[in-house]
Amino acid sequence: MSKSIAVIGDRFMLPSMFAEHIRAACGNGVDIRTLEQPWPDEPMEHGYAGSKLDGLKEFMGQPDEIVDFIGDAELLVTHLAPISRSMLERLPKLRFIAVSRGGPVNIDMQAARDHNVLVVNTPGRNASAVAEFTIGAILAETRLIRSGHEALRGGEWRGDLYRADRTGRELGEMTVGIVGYGAIGSRVVKLLKAFGCRILVADPYVQLSAQDRNDGVEHVALGELLGRADVITLHARVTPETTHFIGRDALARIKPGAFLINTARGPLVDYEALHDALASGHLGGAMLDTFAVEPVPVDWPLLRLPNVTLTPHIAGASVRTVTVAAEQAAEEVRRFLAGEPPRNPC
Repeated sequence: MSKSIAVIGDRFMLPSMFAEHIRAACGNGVDIRTLEQPWPDEPMEHGYAGSKLDGLKEFMGQPDEIVDFIGDAELLVTHLAPISRSMLERLPKLRFIAVSRGGPVNIDMQAARDHNVLVVNTPGRNASAVAEFTIGAILAETRLIRSGHEALRGGEWRGDLYRADRTGRELGEMTVGIVGYGAIGSRVVKLLKAFGCRILVADPYVQLSAQDRNDGVEHVALGELLGRADVITLHARVTPETTHFIGRDALARIKPGAFLINTARGPLVDYEALHDALASGHLGGAMLDTFAVEPVPVDWPLLRLPNVTLTPHIAGASVRTVTVAAEQAAEEVRRFLAGEPPRNPC
């Protein structure tokens, strides 16, 4: 008897890609049905300021519609569909959920455990994409790429950007601080080595690899990193400990003229305090790809500052990210159906 698998993707994590890789991994003995959600053309729910679904974050879809689609399926593969406790109570046959993202914030993990539902994820699926984007973000700020582009598009030739007292600095003469040393942060470290810069890492929960230690990467406390780094790039997860941990006190400790890069998550930063630090000139600039509220309001004060580069949460978006996540999810499905232990249980 074939196993029933519900696949809920979207216009980034294509359901057809999931289905293709599941069939390649598992053969034809599976019954797959797919649903495509409209993200990213339509925004997801964020839930950081209060969630209507039992505290779930970063999800898309109405519970009744999701439950009706899953129906009697034993396995669910999804990107953004929420699974709350009340939804699980209506899905008695569901035994397995694969979430194609690094953190299953759209799943009630305690409820899944209580209902004996295995949840797996796809850690590192977009690590390469975010790390490469981060390097681009750093260069856009430190080498005045954004400043020059905006001026020229506005009809102004900024010859002053070549002046010695105004022009940018090379990474090889700078100190870069990486906050968070997981799959993305460690890859940023690897890419930065080619530039010859000094590299600091702050993460109290992990140790540096032997290679990074041998290459001169320093493992320091957050306070020391803030005071020494010319560029600070964030790669931590949102937890009660890290929510707004880049606030007024932290920003005041950053050396004058330094740059802040956030390609991680918006709630890590107190954006009102960041606005003040940028407007006062204490920070030289910032590059922000993620926000506490998405889409950002059109009247958001940070949009009006001249020393900020803003992008609409696209650091992790690459074709390779889709392929890697689909391959990992399909392998987890195969292992579950074969009775093998999962590679990435949550």
